[in-house]
Amino acid sequence: MEKKPETVLVVEDNESCATTLDLALSSVRGLKVIWARTAPEALLLLNEAHPEVRAVVTDLNMPRMSGLELIESIRRDARHSRLPIIVVSGDTDPRAPERARAAGANAYFPKPFSPARLRQKLEQLLNASQAL
Repeated sequence: MEKKPETVLVVEDNESCATTLDLALSSVRGLKVIWARTAPEALLLLNEAHPEVRAVVTDLNMPRMSGLELIESIRRDARHSRLPIIVVSGDTDPRAPERARAAGANAYFPKPFSPARLRQKLEQLLNASQAL
């Protein structure tokens, strides 16, 4: 029996960053990526696709609603409170990683990021969440 693909929601409003993320994640075997350009769109997709979304990769700096607000909103929802969240951000504030973790992110990668390290961390978080 074929294993069902793992669905990851990626939230990124910058086209070139989205392309880089797409290239980074496309080599992960058994991964299906769905995309949102804004945090409100991501919440809508998350609620529509639940429980298939197994992880979220998000930027912090987005229009209308920040990535921090998105993370906090996800963590408040009991259905998604344990969902792995990875932040990939170009935020220049040295406190950004700490703020992301305090909001509930599991990992933080500054832009430019290592695609290999991002893939490794995502696979690690997906495997750990399956064990729960």
